Amino acid sequence: MRLVGRESRTERDQPGRLDAGPWPSTFLRTPDGDATLGGVSLCAIAGRFGTPSYVMDETDVRRRARAYKAALPDATIAYAAKAFLCRAMADWIRTEGLSLDVCSGGELALARSVGFPGERIIFHGNAKTPHELHEAVEYGVGRVVLDNLPEIARLAVLVPLGKRQKVLLRIVPDVLAGAHAAIRTGGEGQKFGLSLVSGDAATAVHQVLGQPGLELAGLHCHIGSQITTVEPFQEAARVMVRQLAHIRDTHGVVLPELDLGGGHGIAYLPGDHPLDPRHYAAAVTSTIHDHCTALGLPAPRLTIEPGRAVSGPAGITLYRVIVVKRQGSTTFVAVDGGMSDNPRPSLYGAPYTMSLIGRRTTPIKRRVTVVGRHCESGDVIAENVPMPADIHPGDLIAVAATGAYNHSMASTYNLTTRPPVIAISEGTARLVVRREAPTDLLSREVGL
Repeated sequence: MRLVGRESRTERDQPGRLDAGPWPSTFLRTPDGDATLGGVSLCAIAGRFGTPSYVMDETDVRRRARAYKAALPDATIAYAAKAFLCRAMADWIRTEGLSLDVCSGGELALARSVGFPGERIIFHGNAKTPHELHEAVEYGVGRVVLDNLPEIARLAVLVPLGKRQKVLLRIVPDVLAGAHAAIRTGGEGQKFGLSLVSGDAATAVHQVLGQPGLELAGLHCHIGSQITTVEPFQEAARVMVRQLAHIRDTHGVVLPELDLGGGHGIAYLPGDHPLDPRHYAAAVTSTIHDHCTALGLPAPRLTIEPGRAVSGPAGITLYRVIVVKRQGSTTFVAVDGGMSDNPRPSLYGAPYTMSLIGRRTTPIKRRVTVVGRHCESGDVIAENVPMPADIHPGDLIAVAATGAYNHSMASTYNLTTRPPVIAISEGTARLVVRREAPTDLLSREVGL
């Protein structure tokens, strides 16, 4: 059996090589029907660690981090922790020389636990608590992204006398982009950022410049997620450069930094075209340079915040088939996980590529709907996907491109425990986040 979709040139030229579109670069099929990741059998991983399990290819993560650094050697690359974060991931990002974008006290605490340098941390959030702001200042984070007017005074009073906290202002560029309405964050009328239209952005500039404990380092924007073309980023860059020029003309201040956020799309299905870091780098840096030249501005130092594009393709989720049954015209394949470990299909209708692994199967395919084990009709992982006609309970299914927004969005719905994270590196599998146990859930109970 091969994956859903067309056989790629790589598959034809290298027997056993899967279509690398949605899959990690080291993912290979073996003649007996198993698959390996980084040279490690996925069946062996399922046998050793159980299912469901998240499997992360450390080599693939590092390769993608290096690709961004190579494409933008003069920029700051800040990995967006919200996509996927654990202590191992934070350490990989740290050792690769990337910065880290966090958006909660919990993400900051985890970064601190591995000694991630504070000056390489950018702290985000549309409603940061006073305690989180205090922790950010206390740890010496490099940049705090101010999202609203009240936050300016709240942060300023926390900065020790004689010190200055560098900040960025999150601006709404009114550029809409993203694969789903729920993840489009660059337009007016959503909860993030300071509006240019209302005047809040201009007010924020004035207020920050008036705070002796704050240093306005630059501007920030984030227009959405799972964006696969460069044009929206170019448009956002033009808007932001115009704002830099306006601040110079109004206040006589040339801000040295511009953070264009992340949202870089990846392949979830064969034939999808992810955003290429080199194409992005060439287009966006050229746009910034040309627009700055036209406005008489020095080009600001660029920061970008890829998250999904670094971790997403490096992850696979393994499930065990529990039930196969036909209801009306639909064949349901129910697995031992679902919306608690991957809520994205329920939230956004997100599609996934999957494959049955672990044995040789019939070449005959039938369309099935792969569902989870939770008490929700919407607990669907993938609809109308081709699977071998002889699929049965006990089979192992691998789902591609689950390295982003799966572990980080996982829940304990129905008091279902969350899966472990297994890292693959140099032909070895190791546990980096253990499986949650019922005792973990009960430990939070304080009595009747």
